[in-house]
Amino acid sequence: MNGWLLAAGITALGVAAVHIVGGHRDVVRPLLSCGLADEPKRVLHAVWHMVSIDLVLSGLALLYLSLADDMSDPGLVAWFVAAHFIAYAAAFLVVTLSVGWPRPLLRLPQWILLLPVAALAAAGGA
Repeated sequence: MNGWLLAAGITALGVAAVHIVGGHRDVVRPLLSCGLADEPKRVLHAVWHMVSIDLVLSGLALLYLSLADDMSDPGLVAWFVAAHFIAYAAAFLVVTLSVGWPRPLLRLPQWILLLPVAALAAAGGA
């Protein structure tokens, strides 16, 4: 068993739960009730669901890698998951830093949840 990957998987599933519960309340409901045209509104809603699915599948993949006995080298998959969690965190950081908000790092704090998964997955893949 790879403890780093187990921790990464559990953390990723926790991030997925926060995304699904908190995102539905803070993002999806306001999005669906706003005056945005129907097509972009539905595309953004679909993207939110895609990210939800990706977060859950990533967590499950990391858990599988941590527990599977038949995986001699889980490194490539673990590094891939780490890379896309880094990319997600970077997207939130770039957007929040480009707006000019006061205390920008706390305005879109999703990056705080994403980077630990990346670090744990990278440690497990090493």
